[in-house]
Amino acid sequence: MAALNNRQARLSLVSSVYKKSQVTQISLRIHIPKCYLQAPVISQLISAYGLVVNITKAMLQPNTDGEGCFDIELRGTGSQISSGLAYLESLNLRIVGKPNAEGDSWFC
Repeated sequence: MAALNNRQARLSLVSSVYKKSQVTQISLRIHIPKCYLQAPVISQLISAYGLVVNITKAMLQPNTDGEGCFDIELRGTGSQISSGLAYLESLNLRIVGKPNAEGDSWFC
């Protein structure tokens, strides 16, 4: 059931622009748990999925024992974005879509 909800959430993020050849952009906040703080999570989005990633904000504490948080913009085709989101979900990261992409504040 959780997988269905994740898939539905992912599809809703890209559904309005899901044309395989059309380049689009979405804004997300991803929470990186401690176990992935040294892993190349964002780098994988670029190298494995061909996405352009713009980090607009990073919230990491030096020598942190907790999670980190990144506000990112993903740019690519609908197919690339969907695959990148599936990768992030496979890591069980908490992903929040930015509901006001034109605004400058988060509503979460």
